[in-house]
Amino acid sequence: MKQTNLILEEVLKNINPNENMDFIKKFLKEFIIKINSNIKKQKIIADIFVGGSFAKKTLIKKDKYDIDLFLRFDKKYPNSEISNMTKKLLGGIKGVKVVHGSRDYFSIKVKDNFIIEVVPVRKISKPSEAENITDLSYSHVRYINKNVKTEKILNDIKIAKAFCYASNCYGAESYIKGFSGYSLELLVYHYKGFMNFIKAVLKINPNEREIIDTEKLYKNKKEVLLDMNTSKLISPIILVDPTFKQRNALAALSKETLVKFQKHCAQFLKTPGVKSFEIKKVDLVKIKENAIKNKNEFLLLEISTEKQEGDVAGSKLYKFYNHMSSELERYFVIKNKGFNYNNKQKARIFFVLKKREFVFFNGPFVKDRKNVIKFKKEHKKVLEKNKRLFAKEKFNFNSKDFVKKWKLKNKSKVSQMYINEIKII
Repeated sequence: MKQTNLILEEVLKNINPNENMDFIKKFLKEFIIKINSNIKKQKIIADIFVGGSFAKKTLIKKDKYDIDLFLRFDKKYPNSEISNMTKKLLGGIKGVKVVHGSRDYFSIKVKDNFIIEVVPVRKISKPSEAENITDLSYSHVRYINKNVKTEKILNDIKIAKAFCYASNCYGAESYIKGFSGYSLELLVYHYKGFMNFIKAVLKINPNEREIIDTEKLYKNKKEVLLDMNTSKLISPIILVDPTFKQRNALAALSKETLVKFQKHCAQFLKTPGVKSFEIKKVDLVKIKENAIKNKNEFLLLEISTEKQEGDVAGSKLYKFYNHMSSELERYFVIKNKGFNYNNKQKARIFFVLKKREFVFFNGPFVKDRKNVIKFKKEHKKVLEKNKRLFAKEKFNFNSKDFVKKWKLKNKSKVSQMYINEIKII
């Protein structure tokens, strides 16, 4: 434990965002004064508050800082109007970019490594009045600031975030399906520290629902399952949001991401080291060399979409990556694969493939005479099993040829998936 504590102390030094903080604080102070002035001039009933990790003192060092500012509008204003009202309040400010979503918000690039996002929300008196998840943001900040008071837990939250980033499990976006910053804050607070948290995570069975209810808002597990929306109960961990008990703060977490995170936890506990907190870059050159050495094929594709950068583009690109994996799997055994999204409108995906000896095609039932004739014309060797036809064939194309043919054959499908380019690298 002494060695581990020394490692965690070193990690904390590396992840504390000391640089740029004075500039960010000064800018936010001036920006809030300007917005409050505009609110007063336009006679709007609203207030502005800083949210996210910055407000909760759990921010860690990054290449780029995204600071959340929330404009809280009085309940008298309709949900459909507050995005336009926010746009008016930002009038005269340079570099304002609209980000479309369930409720439009606004991004402002202050510096290359500093962006603020202004999010319109409604000022609600109880969580059930929320019309958008962002309406709960004020409650989340207030809960963490009220309950997480010791420097030890705040530091452990920062350490947990860096650890989660390093394992590629950080983010509730649909192309990550991992831990949000708020969920990590709740988990480290619940388990009273980082080490307790990762040890507890290792004991969770990914195939069963683990329920965490810090504030004991429910009497038992059965009550949780009956009260929560079924769509929120899919994740392997049900983390009851202490500010709104009907919400699962880990609804986005997938079984696959949990298993990946558990492996990272086990590895750190076995051999503790600073490297467990560092994001590892995928060495494609080495992966390609190993693929050739083992007589496998290496396929690298760059895919792009015109969809809005961020979660929207990322989810479309990730969906295509999964679809291409399924298509390749018919002809090749996938030995290794990966998805790397640049947070804009492009992603690179790679596959290490071994050609299958035979490909099997499912055919029609014997009684379906019309399709039986068609199937027999398409395939040379046809087998019958349980009154159904099957074909077994060898093929002589490689993965690059497969992708070229697939692109030509599936132009319509590619367009429907919002992918506008597939480039073989």
